[in-house]
Amino acid sequence: MNNLTMSDGARPLLDAVIKHIAENVDPITEEFYRLGEGRADRWSYAPGQLELLETAKKKARANGLWNFFLPNAETGEGLSNLDYAYIAAELGKNPLASETLNCSAPDTGNMEVLERVGTPEQKEKWLKPLLAGEIRSAYAMTEPNVASSDAKNISTSAVLDGDEWVINGEKFYISGAGDPRCKIMITMVKTSPEAETFKQQSQILVPIDTPGVTIVGPMHVFGHDDAPHGHMHIKFENVRVPKENILMGEGRGFEISQLRLGPGRIHHCMRSIGAADRALDMMLDRAINRQAFGKRIVDLGKNMETISRARIDIEAMRMMVLKAARAMDVLGNKEARIWVSAVKAMVPERVCQIIDQSMQVHGAAGISQWFPLAEMYTGQRTLRFADGPDEVHHHVVARAEVQSFQNSNDRRSSHGGVARGKMFEGP
Repeated sequence: MNNLTMSDGARPLLDAVIKHIAENVDPITEEFYRLGEGRADRWSYAPGQLELLETAKKKARANGLWNFFLPNAETGEGLSNLDYAYIAAELGKNPLASETLNCSAPDTGNMEVLERVGTPEQKEKWLKPLLAGEIRSAYAMTEPNVASSDAKNISTSAVLDGDEWVINGEKFYISGAGDPRCKIMITMVKTSPEAETFKQQSQILVPIDTPGVTIVGPMHVFGHDDAPHGHMHIKFENVRVPKENILMGEGRGFEISQLRLGPGRIHHCMRSIGAADRALDMMLDRAINRQAFGKRIVDLGKNMETISRARIDIEAMRMMVLKAARAMDVLGNKEARIWVSAVKAMVPERVCQIIDQSMQVHGAAGISQWFPLAEMYTGQRTLRFADGPDEVHHHVVARAEVQSFQNSNDRRSSHGGVARGKMFEGP
């Protein structure tokens, strides 16, 4: 559990990723977003945008930098979660980097689900083009009319009618569903309302162009629609899909969610470390190279302490994320869930603070379109809801601590001693 060293085999890949970002991604980023400005259809890409992206993807794939997120799988590079943590931190420094390596959410989680539990037919139809980076996907779970942080509340229904599932319900904040390349959704539905609590939900593959699927529009985040990726409001009205589109079988929805969300949560946190590093670099550049009141900004007020605290927080987060990744490798996703919840509760909140401090050092320009900090902050603040809000993850960690403390005290009560709970002890 305490061996957080990157494997010798993965080190050349990390170097290659850093080189790829510097040579093939950083040089096109500004042009990619410039081309997209003022396009007639916000839910499409402007001429030249996808060509830039596809060129970078082809270079990455030609150099073997592809599908890193699938740990120990024939379809990916076979990296451990720990090895991928180091790489994902680099990917978080540029908003295009992950996609050029086919390692973008929500596709990563969806591909992992299909790779692990999909039928041969489902893999051929949907996993194969996803792994090739030819299409994109979405994960439809959150609903506007219930508190979706408690997945037991999910109420979109799926009823078996002959050889088809008939789906009715409403979802929102479905990330990626606005992208014209999005072709398939993994959809959380209630198939067995009379079953025991954790056997009522299932997950079904729903092609986004199925009759009855209506994209109502985008949910805005801090006033922005995030087009063309989008976080969409979707209605399902008598949507019919073949019964073979169910994943794993009826009532297996919660089981699939844990398979998907564990790696997904830690992948987000890995990339967030890179975003924090980038925000600190920008803070330093601004503070060192501008002056006010006869001094460099870095020498004013408590800015030196702010920089120190930011670096300390980044390294503390990095160690936590690496250890959570190691826990997944050593203990398995289920047993590592406390570690995963710990980093999911910790990292986005602290990264938000670092970006906010960087904006403050930049002055008014820090919240403007001249710098990426406002968009970076929006992404990290949203992450405090994505894949479970902070409160849920803190509850998971605290519950484990309480149970550990009580169990330990019960064992030692005959001796009159008091034992401290230690949920994070290694095996």
